[in-house]
Amino acid sequence: MAEFDTIRSSAGVRTAQIDEGLRAHMNKVYGTMSVGTLITFVAAWALAGLATTTDPTAASGQLNADTYLTSLGYAIYASPLKWVIMFAPLLMVFAFGAAINRLSAAGAQLFFYVFATVMGVSMSSIFIVFTGYSIAQVFLITSIAFAGLSLWGYTTKKDISGWGSFLIMGLIGIVVASIVNIFLGSPAIAFAVSILGVLIFAGLTAYDTQKIKTTYLQMAHSGDQEWLGKAAIMGALSLYLDFINMFMMLLSLFGNRE
Repeated sequence: MAEFDTIRSSAGVRTAQIDEGLRAHMNKVYGTMSVGTLITFVAAWALAGLATTTDPTAASGQLNADTYLTSLGYAIYASPLKWVIMFAPLLMVFAFGAAINRLSAAGAQLFFYVFATVMGVSMSSIFIVFTGYSIAQVFLITSIAFAGLSLWGYTTKKDISGWGSFLIMGLIGIVVASIVNIFLGSPAIAFAVSILGVLIFAGLTAYDTQKIKTTYLQMAHSGDQEWLGKAAIMGALSLYLDFINMFMMLLSLFGNRE
């Protein structure tokens, strides 16, 4: 009987250690994601400020009656460089996935923050196209929705791993449609992509959160802190992309344009 109590006590300690480790892991995931999101929006806001001017004598292009592009703004938004900036984040995501096994946890975290900065550059035009109030409003709505969906994904007892294949197929579909619509410029396609995008990234938020939790529970026994550190960065990247894309889709639907 004493031996059984010892085994049960050891199992309880082990479970408590895993639970504590999981909380620390998720805190790192959310913390890294939050820092990356902050970097993105600060970079976007700062660049938009540098790219525009109200002084026509210092302008290289004109947006409207009161807003002009600086030479930097013209290079970013009106020259062929805009295509590099537009697709750079997508290329970096693929590069990150290919390089993660060769990077240290610290290197992966640095790569993520560099990626967040590049993402800020690529979406800086939102501070020119949309009003600051509507950006803040949509950001708040996205934050509330993201928090609720991620909390549900973390706490639900339902296995939603089966959602993955459908969500990925939907994601590929809206990426292809978005690229095609760059050349078509169809408002109807843009509206449909935004509606579907909100639904897909809402589902991915819950799915990715549960996947991060499940992956940690499966690998916690290994004790490989370097691997777990890199897993936290990859988890942060997944949730960061879900948040940013959900925000952009909602902004295209509800944002007030300048």
